[in-house]
Amino acid sequence: MQESLIDINQISKMIPHRYPFLLVDKVIAINEGKGIVALKNVTMNEQFFVGHFPQKPIMPGVLIIESMAQAAAVFVAHELKDTAGLLVYLAAIEGARFRKPVVPGDALHLHINKISSRRNIWKMEGEAHVDGEKVAEATFSAVIVNE
Repeated sequence: MQESLIDINQISKMIPHRYPFLLVDKVIAINEGKGIVALKNVTMNEQFFVGHFPQKPIMPGVLIIESMAQAAAVFVAHELKDTAGLLVYLAAIEGARFRKPVVPGDALHLHINKISSRRNIWKMEGEAHVDGEKVAEATFSAVIVNE
């Protein structure tokens, strides 16, 4: 079992997402100023599996991207230290690619690397891996705004 550097309780203090839309379970690695690795455990009781798809459940690609974006928001909150009154909004997605389905039982490792940050705009690249194999990737931008 991998040790958590930032657990679910701390994540809940860092970003506003809540069940059923909180898609990051813990942070397992932080490279200060550069990036983060987070974990999303995909379970059969996820609400989206009811309709996507009942006979062959797969995690929707947009939710894989959302998981990466939430991991990136945790990274931004970690880097900024004091995020009281701030929200991190997804502003753009580029080059999204999906390589393999993500299914119940998978441990989705979210690798996020900072490309740049200028004032309140952060650009990052993300990859999602299952069992060491890349299943999705995207580059995305976020904007930090006052609540």
